[in-house]
Amino acid sequence: MPALAQSEEEEAFEKELSYGINLNSNGGLIGGAFIRSAFTMNPNMLQFGAVEIVEVKHPREQRFFSGETGDSFIRGKQNYLFVVRPHYGRELVLFRKAAESGVQVNAIGAAGPSLGFLVPYYIRYNYGQAGTDTDTRTEQYEPKTHTTIERIQGNAGVFTGLGEAKVNVGAHIKGGLSFEYGRYNESIAGIEVGAMLEIYPKKLVIIPEAKNVNRFTSVYLNIFYGSRN
Repeated sequence: MPALAQSEEEEAFEKELSYGINLNSNGGLIGGAFIRSAFTMNPNMLQFGAVEIVEVKHPREQRFFSGETGDSFIRGKQNYLFVVRPHYGRELVLFRKAAESGVQVNAIGAAGPSLGFLVPYYIRYNYGQAGTDTDTRTEQYEPKTHTTIERIQGNAGVFTGLGEAKVNVGAHIKGGLSFEYGRYNESIAGIEVGAMLEIYPKKLVIIPEAKNVNRFTSVYLNIFYGSRN
């Protein structure tokens, strides 16, 4: 009877809602955030839909500081790349945890479109004479125009170019393992680790003087929390 009661409790929920942060090899310390909604298909299989928003950085990015203002900028960067990834997937239970304790291991696979937003990277550049600040202009970085790094006085912030974003449509596929833990069956918490491949029809230029690609591969770690009912 106790085993039957536990089985019924495990299978009682129909929906999960979780959210968290994403860390990946293309995104620096914190890559982005996500939200996911899952539905039970059978005791060992779930289907889910999710949306992930991340920033993709170029591996050649280096942060510098202006000698005049002390503000920072990324040398040679022309565009930010922000990606919105809606996707559909399946989750297979490999090892089930007990209702009130333990760790559950699931295999995860998902795929969907990728919306890559190239947002102009604006800098403040001093066209005035050396030692003066009389002709500082805010412009998107252009390697043929902004040739003197000492004249760059910092970046102007992502919101400056947000309204000029150019959308590129691609696709992605991902797979990994989820390690879910928690004391109660009504809540979920855990991590997901895996790998992802993302492809666009053309190269997305982040740093024009470096190699830019249309195919991105990464490993990722998702830290999530949520609830089920």
